[in-house]
Amino acid sequence: MSDQALKTTPLNAAHRALGARMVGFGGYDMPVQYEGVLAEHRWTREHAGLFDVSHMGQCRITGADAIQQFQRFVPGDYEILKAGKQKYSLLLNAEGGIMDDLMAGKPDHDGLYVVVNAGNKDADFAFLNANLAGDAKLTILDDRALLAIQGPEAAEVMAKHEPALAEMGFMDSARLMLFGVDCFVSRSGYTGEDGYEISVPDADAERVWNTILEDARVKPIGLGARDSLRLEAGLPLHGHDVDATTSPVEAALTFALSKSRKEAADFNGAERILKELAEGPSRVRIALHVKEGAPAREGAEIADMDGNVIGVITSGGPSPTLGRNIAMGYAPPAFAALGTELKVIVRGKPAAAEVVATPFVATRYYRKPKA
Repeated sequence: MSDQALKTTPLNAAHRALGARMVGFGGYDMPVQYEGVLAEHRWTREHAGLFDVSHMGQCRITGADAIQQFQRFVPGDYEILKAGKQKYSLLLNAEGGIMDDLMAGKPDHDGLYVVVNAGNKDADFAFLNANLAGDAKLTILDDRALLAIQGPEAAEVMAKHEPALAEMGFMDSARLMLFGVDCFVSRSGYTGEDGYEISVPDADAERVWNTILEDARVKPIGLGARDSLRLEAGLPLHGHDVDATTSPVEAALTFALSKSRKEAADFNGAERILKELAEGPSRVRIALHVKEGAPAREGAEIADMDGNVIGVITSGGPSPTLGRNIAMGYAPPAFAALGTELKVIVRGKPAAAEVVATPFVATRYYRKPKA
């Protein structure tokens, strides 16, 4: 894709002023790194990293029928979700394949606030527009930027700007005035670290970005480190680890299937998904420690100990935190047990690998103490 064809976020000039190396991603001109992926990865793990994720799609689904209509296409129970909360879910096609993964929450009492992936947002919004019925209304928030601050010092940094943010727990969601503007804020992210995602009006994005960066604990972080962080957290990337052919059972994302929705079986693809839950899928997402050789990256084959190809790697690379190579991919369930010895084929050479649990690196989400 040519530079002329790439869209830009409201922070494009700010990234260039900071010396970011820009690349095309999801149709946008985005910063892949500033001082370097390894340094930025480590800074986020130790301090606080600020990410521009304004390329993601933001929307509201409102109206008396909003939740009932939304639930036709996702397997989570949003009827019982309390105001001030959000949850991860999956946008499913009629065959039970994952069209996208998303966050949907109730930051206020006006339906749902939803964030979808950049590369899928146009298709997602077209699908919802075509299929939402009753008085459910989709409003695309294409006039808002989205920032993510992640890391062990993120909460202290943000509490300086709004003390109430320190009281939020993991997956809490709120609509509030922050930096003098109307914001949607959730205590969430896609790095495995504690932190927040902050939706701000486009016109205020650069001012808010620069204000947060005034804190010495915060550095700008590019998409390169965001990818290595989410891999260490064992989080799937749509279009790579999951796609429209993958079911939630195959993807090991069954936590997104609410019990009540499974019992009702009233969502897209329920027949396939319930059958796979009962009988088992033909393949399942696994995590691997690659014990030798070069990193096993997307497209590398997975083989059994006899050399028979049984699957493929969908994400992989070095783990800066662990100092070893890690990967995710798909294989038959018979090879998914923890401790199973396998091989990965990298540049034609087999290398030893072992099935391990995710997350590769322990997550540090903040959960409020129970009363």
